Amino acid sequence: MTQKATFGAGCFWGVEETFRRIDGVVATSVGFMGGDDGATSYEQVCSGRSGHAEVVDLEFDPDRVGYDQLLDVFFSHHDPTTLNRQGPDSGTQYRSAIFFHTPEQDAVACAAIQRLSVAARFPGPIVTTIEPAVEFHRAEEYHQRYLEKRGQSSCSI
Repeated sequence: MTQKATFGAGCFWGVEETFRRIDGVVATSVGFMGGDDGATSYEQVCSGRSGHAEVVDLEFDPDRVGYDQLLDVFFSHHDPTTLNRQGPDSGTQYRSAIFFHTPEQDAVACAAIQRLSVAARFPGPIVTTIEPAVEFHRAEEYHQRYLEKRGQSSCSI
């Protein structure tokens, strides 16, 4: 049986591509979570007033990849120390966020942040939020697998 995981780590195009390549991730979708449910278009979210984060919503097989491994990828592929910013993108929609679907995911995410903080892995404090998963709003179709459709493997920052 598969499980869900949802992460916000800046612009969702590169985040989706990173997670899509992991063995055990069986489906990805980009969209928005964590804000005003009335704001569900890319333009509304980009305004910065919706409260939503750009996220990648994953379906994964826990027999092939663990949630802790997904968290390792999450923390390795963005800067969790910059508040509401990744590279040139700024605003709350680009915040570093973990949206947990179960109490176990909440506990594992909290432990991961604690472990990384104690290890001083990053030059500054981790500002990643841990929030309960709420309704996922799928982004428009042209955003899905955006980089793959363009023959790109990553975003250029």
